[in-house]
Amino acid sequence: MINIQCLTIDCHNPLELAEFWAEALNWSLGDGASDNEAYIERNLEPNNTDGYPDILFIKTPDKKNSKNRLHLDLRPENQQEEVERLERIGARQIEIGQSNDSDTTWIVMADPEGNEFCVLKALG
Repeated sequence: MINIQCLTIDCHNPLELAEFWAEALNWSLGDGASDNEAYIERNLEPNNTDGYPDILFIKTPDKKNSKNRLHLDLRPENQQEEVERLERIGARQIEIGQSNDSDTTWIVMADPEGNEFCVLKALG
């Protein structure tokens, strides 16, 4: 058996991005997190033991050049309320061609560093 320990996201400011995602997901910053921007990584831990991997934010000087090849899909109980909440904490809605399909039920957003993620409609 093998487990996924963490999902790793390259970024310019690990603390800022970890704090955004901690609030977005209601997760906790891992041990060693501090306000020192010189730190090269921050991790984010789920607040439960359901086997979710951590999210690790690693500082890189590289610029984001295109759409992410891997992204998170969030499924809240109320899509519109969640989109509004995420916008209040620093996300923004973006267009990557999804509006060309009339069957699209998700909203594409970007975190403060431009990483795409989707907010899906609630099940049921």
